[in-house]
Amino acid sequence: MLDILERIDPDSDRIDLLVDLVDCLRPRHRWVWQKSDDPLQAVRTLTQLLKGNPLQAWKLHHYITTLLESRRHTSLYSDIGILSNDGFVTELKRRISYRFLPPALNDLYLSDALNQVLYAETDYEWIRAVPKAEWMELFDVIANAPPPLENIDAPIPSERARYVTVMGILDAIRTLSCRICALGLEPRLVHSYSEIENFDSPFLMQNIEVNHYLDEYGRYLEGKLDSPEPARHLLVMLDQCQDVVLKIRRGGASTGTSVALTYLLVALQQSIDRLHKLLYLVDVSGALPSASTGNAVASPVATPAGTVESERRLAAVALAEELIEAHNTKYKVRGLLRDNVDLLARNVTENASRTGEHYVADTRRALRHMFLSAAGAGFIVGFMAMFKIMLGYLRTAPLVEAFLFSMNYSLGFILIYVLHFTVATKQPAMTAQHIAASLHKADNGRGLDVDSLATLVNKVFRTQIVAVLGNMALAFPVAWAIAVGYKAINGNHMVDPVKAYHLLADIDPFHGLALFYAAIAGVWLFVAGLISGYYDNKALYTRMGQRVRQLRSLRRLLGTERLGRFANYIEDNLGGLAGNFFFGLMLGLTGTVGYLLGLPLDIRHVTFSTANLATALVALDQQLPLEAVLNGAAGVALIGAVNLFVSFGLALWVAMRSRKVQFKRGILLMRALGRRFLAAPIDFFLGPKDTPKDHVLPGSEHCSDLIVRETK
Repeated sequence: MLDILERIDPDSDRIDLLVDLVDCLRPRHRWVWQKSDDPLQAVRTLTQLLKGNPLQAWKLHHYITTLLESRRHTSLYSDIGILSNDGFVTELKRRISYRFLPPALNDLYLSDALNQVLYAETDYEWIRAVPKAEWMELFDVIANAPPPLENIDAPIPSERARYVTVMGILDAIRTLSCRICALGLEPRLVHSYSEIENFDSPFLMQNIEVNHYLDEYGRYLEGKLDSPEPARHLLVMLDQCQDVVLKIRRGGASTGTSVALTYLLVALQQSIDRLHKLLYLVDVSGALPSASTGNAVASPVATPAGTVESERRLAAVALAEELIEAHNTKYKVRGLLRDNVDLLARNVTENASRTGEHYVADTRRALRHMFLSAAGAGFIVGFMAMFKIMLGYLRTAPLVEAFLFSMNYSLGFILIYVLHFTVATKQPAMTAQHIAASLHKADNGRGLDVDSLATLVNKVFRTQIVAVLGNMALAFPVAWAIAVGYKAINGNHMVDPVKAYHLLADIDPFHGLALFYAAIAGVWLFVAGLISGYYDNKALYTRMGQRVRQLRSLRRLLGTERLGRFANYIEDNLGGLAGNFFFGLMLGLTGTVGYLLGLPLDIRHVTFSTANLATALVALDQQLPLEAVLNGAAGVALIGAVNLFVSFGLALWVAMRSRKVQFKRGILLMRALGRRFLAAPIDFFLGPKDTPKDHVLPGSEHCSDLIVRETK
């Protein structure tokens, strides 16, 4: 380190010596500094060396000033850490390609020079590990180093560096303001918040205010003004811009959103936040609130003393750390997905959460309706299982067979949905979102009420158990009756003994991959829930109902009144229809994809497994040992448990992640559930007894309105 300091040329604009100096501060191994204060000791060592040799400190100061003067600053403050205007897909492709082959650097720009100095992706970690006070002490030693006697009349390097930095920040402020104005007038944003057309756009007005502020600031720097006007009105405009962004985000739950709109909102919010921070650093009126504390303090340009100056210096160091982290992670795909997809997933899961409310039964009457609804689905699944077996006898090409299987599943599930019946395994992906939404509300309130959460979890648990039993209650006898009827009509069984034993082997949980295949089905159930939420969100965002009502051909065919009802149905149920359709595709294609790739891929669904068990028993004339029957029953039960557990766990994880909720009271929740079970074991599984008001449920004649009462 001492050798590097001795080789510094104050008038050189070459960056290699600064690269070597930072290399001395950087820990050699990524994880060493976390255990041994390695970078902290290196910074302290450099500080002590410079304190003991003021001439080297002055040379380093002059050298850094020369580097700053010879490079352009604007892009560092206006681009690093802020999404480009290219859109999500283009930005994603750019990051992926630059991970393998970074772009060419231009040493003329300070941002590219930073890339040469802090080239390691983990540099921001050890820089943040060093306390801000240590960095400020190092900067003070460099900035306050006395010049040698032969340079006593030369311009003070710190003043030159401050002037260059301020000019770069002012240019960045103008650039950011223009960008905010352009993003704020994007058609997507105006489409999502049409009220903005009823008044002067704050995005346009803030640009006018910024130009006025910068003109005043320029006259101040030229000495024509004692100080520029405070930027209070500019801050009001920026606050109004931020209010519009927040309103659009909050409205996404009711009006929907898209990846493009989410990307625009993230870029807009980043630009507004950066503009706030830069204005705070250059303000000389002392009237602007801190970007982090909200306190009105003075500016480092005026260099006041005391607490005011310390807060401003801390803000500058915090911004520097933010820029370094953004620079080190600018090609990481994870950050882009985190900032954009999580916000979109929040709105997608919000739609699934509202659907999940309909899958929670409060009373025994509601449980009875849930059982009947699930039994209706079991009745249809019994026929779907028979159709799948018959389609297998066609011996078509693998892809044709996969298509036929997929259509059997998809059309069957859509029929179940249209008739307002319930497939039990579709519930977890919806109810998990509902639980996560409840956790989010509690997390944002005064605290989490574990007893209330236990009540909700208990309702979800018993509702799902009843739904599974309802599916099985009719799937088994319907499949049995179909198999018996087939033999009575045709004189032979629907499946031969070989096929029957194959059906039994498919659900064997101990000697095959049945549970692994059940987990795959659970994943598809979870994905179907996301697809359902996505299309519900899409229907809202694209105003699907209005678009359907505008179709003249359908109006001539159906008439205005019927078209209106059809359009409303599509807008309200597009998610459910799409989710069931794609769920059927995934179930039908999995086995064929596994066969074509030579991989052990298939699915096991509890209701279909129940129907297949009945078909196999009839085909073998019930001549099975008790052990084989119990093994099949255990397989059905375990397949159902895996279906529910995987889909519920994944859905709950995604919903909590999208809401940034962390639940760390699992033990308290289990205790609360245990207390409820011990206090009333019958009510734990069957729900509380019906009260007179539970016998009359307001709503329509549709079965779906009687399934459950919403728990809002």
